[in-house]
Amino acid sequence: MTSTPDPDLAARLDAVLARIDAAAQRNGRDGREILLLLATKSRTPAEIAEAVALVRSRGRQVAVGENRAQEIAKHADPALAGLDVPRHFIGRLQTNKARDVVAFASMIHSVDRPDIIDALERRARTAGLTRKVLVQVNTSGEESKGGYPPHPAEIAAAVDRLREGGMLVPAGLMTIGANTSETGAVRASLSRLRQLRDELADPAVQHLSMGMSGDLEIAVEEGASIVRVGSAIFGPRPA
Repeated sequence: MTSTPDPDLAARLDAVLARIDAAAQRNGRDGREILLLLATKSRTPAEIAEAVALVRSRGRQVAVGENRAQEIAKHADPALAGLDVPRHFIGRLQTNKARDVVAFASMIHSVDRPDIIDALERRARTAGLTRKVLVQVNTSGEESKGGYPPHPAEIAAAVDRLREGGMLVPAGLMTIGANTSETGAVRASLSRLRQLRDELADPAVQHLSMGMSGDLEIAVEEGASIVRVGSAIFGPRPA
């Protein structure tokens, strides 16, 4: 599959990087420390490859992230297979897709319940693969979202369970910001993730994956180390 290069892609990318840099500077950080995770749902291999090349040409850290197991297969396309770009899984996990996700992703962001931990551990052991994982936390309390409750004891228990099998490596926490236009509520949901990380005080659990196209500035200000951006870079998804 081929597609015509997007003449506006570079401009959209530079606008996103400028947003990240400005937010990082506001709390004394360097925007280059932040991993730009391209959310590649519904994007073609050619589109993804073009975006990865542009991010790298600007000296930035980049990874690609899928949130549907059904779309993993497209990453075997020659346009992507040779890029040697880190691959993450960022969507809601189903236990029957654990094998595909373990084979695909070096980091799994959406570990949100015990049965998923167990399924990923089994599949990782069978495949002989270790995988970094992030514990998803529902910091907004919205029923539509997955994730552990934002309580330090529950997060610590999840981290301990991850370590038990030896194939999954807890590397940080993930959340999705509150679904509201109220900036204060969004900030509270994102700052809570940082607070939980700090309260956990586990040297291995450092990454904060939070912030998307609409709230990435707040996320960076609150300490995000990974931001997940799709439409702000690629443009609207195809109908």
